Amino acid sequence: MKASETFQNDESAATENALRRAVDTTPAFIHTARPDGYLDYFNRGWLDFLGKSLEEVCGWRWTESVHPEDVNALVQKWHAALASGEPLEVESRVRRADGSYRAFLHRKVPLRDEHGNITKWFGSSVDVEDRKCAEQRIAEKASELERSEFYLREGERLAHMGSWSLRADGIFDYWSPETFPIFDFDPSQGIPTLTKWLAALQPDGRDLLTRTIDKMFREGVRGDVRYWVDHPKKGKRMMHSTGEPVLENGKVTRLIGNTLDITEQENALEEIRRLKDELYKENIVLREEINSTSMFEEVLGTSAVLQRVLALAAKVAPTDSTVLIIGETGTGKELIARAIHKRSKRVERSFVSVNCAAIPSSLIMSELFGHEKGAFTGAVQRRLGRFELAEGGTLFLDEVGDLPLETQIALLRVLQEREFERVGGTEMLRCDVRVISATNRDLHSAIAAGSFRSDLFYRLNVFPITLPPLRERKEDIPILVNYFVNRYAQRAGKKIDTIRKKSIDALQEYSWPGNVRELQNVIERSLIIVDTNEFSVDKNWFLHEFQSSSRVGPASRISTEQEKIESALAKTQGKVSGRQGAAAILGIPASTLESKIRTLRINKHAYKGA
Repeated sequence: MKASETFQNDESAATENALRRAVDTTPAFIHTARPDGYLDYFNRGWLDFLGKSLEEVCGWRWTESVHPEDVNALVQKWHAALASGEPLEVESRVRRADGSYRAFLHRKVPLRDEHGNITKWFGSSVDVEDRKCAEQRIAEKASELERSEFYLREGERLAHMGSWSLRADGIFDYWSPETFPIFDFDPSQGIPTLTKWLAALQPDGRDLLTRTIDKMFREGVRGDVRYWVDHPKKGKRMMHSTGEPVLENGKVTRLIGNTLDITEQENALEEIRRLKDELYKENIVLREEINSTSMFEEVLGTSAVLQRVLALAAKVAPTDSTVLIIGETGTGKELIARAIHKRSKRVERSFVSVNCAAIPSSLIMSELFGHEKGAFTGAVQRRLGRFELAEGGTLFLDEVGDLPLETQIALLRVLQEREFERVGGTEMLRCDVRVISATNRDLHSAIAAGSFRSDLFYRLNVFPITLPPLRERKEDIPILVNYFVNRYAQRAGKKIDTIRKKSIDALQEYSWPGNVRELQNVIERSLIIVDTNEFSVDKNWFLHEFQSSSRVGPASRISTEQEKIESALAKTQGKVSGRQGAAAILGIPASTLESKIRTLRINKHAYKGA
């Protein structure tokens, strides 16, 4: 071989090595193949992705690493390119070193000699996995949007409800198809003007709706209004329109709303109101009503005070916030706590309840945090505490105001640091527990007396919920009576068809110092005695119980209680709540004292400035 040829070969090899080094450093995935299609080179990007060496992949076909579902399509296109000599572009999923697959777009171009014969195939591959995923998400979103629009249209059609959009200049730019027949407007004439819409309303409704629309645009508030319409075909109809303002750059640009024909519902409600008194004159049959009663898990009642409590519980349930439930004995504090747990993200984990007042102070630390073997006399083995049992779930501390001060310090540490030690142990244990506590005591008074730590109170009192006593929601008594009658009648194997109104009246006249729990006991006792299919109750059964529990008669008891309250009000100059209030002096919740003041007809304002 001539020296010049040797030099040229060396120069060619050096050039090829330099090119390969450059290709290895590029982020692109590069490969080459012989004219017959067998692979003879992968750059560093491909080798790292596949987890192979160059020696291992030389002589490969793509089928070695392509997803089985993509092999046939890739092979067919590759054979067609080999036969035609035309460039190739195809997608396939390729297995990486860890066994997972990524989508690639492969491009292969033939290199030809001076006679037009293919001498090499050059290929590049681009990772398109993220693009494919994005396209799939977009397609899913589009499909979901189409389904949502279809469901919305069907829902409007079935409910006879229409939706609309009103611009700030008073022009409607959208009316759904169902909105037109509600007002008997012709869709072929296009969307009506605001003036035409208002003209269909009766005068009172027209003025009310106009004022509401003006307020929504002016103040950016939600609008909710009922009004009567003179429908050409159906006569007088009641409509319910609701609108939400749309803000852009802090300014209301349009209202989005819907309109529903509620004539049938309103007529039904009026009929219910008409029949209500008549039904009470005969028999109160609550068995059917229970199905339509507003219920929050096992908490029954439709009174406004209870619904406010349930609304608060529903708001806090999905969060992880600490809740403090305040209420008299028997008001259902644990039911509310369980309901909050059931509506929380911790519902799949445990709800663990601890009655702090029922456990001796010497054992409460062990009960809450567990103990190690030999920690104290009788600790023959390690025991898990309630915090460990409630891991990932909810711990309910009932009567938390009765915790000893030493335990309060340990509890405060758990709430602050989310960690604790077992009694007799040295290992610090982490915990993920939501704490809901409850008390029937006035904790402000306990803090003032030094029996409850203020720092613990503020940790527990993140979201307070005060349960009303039964005497403040007597309208719920018929619902509760029906529920308990059904429960205990079924247990006793008795069939109760009716509940007499005079029995309901008697139960509603009583003040229920024991709250729902006392009502439950009275109904259970009554069902044991009753021999017919008609539930009745003798009010002497529960009045006697209340009277016999005191050493003095009702009049004396009321007189003594009134004197104590008046004395406390005199000391606080009529102030009821707060650390210096009468409730703190008497050691009862302020809400309870307010109720007693109303019941005893005490004029608390007379003590101001005294």
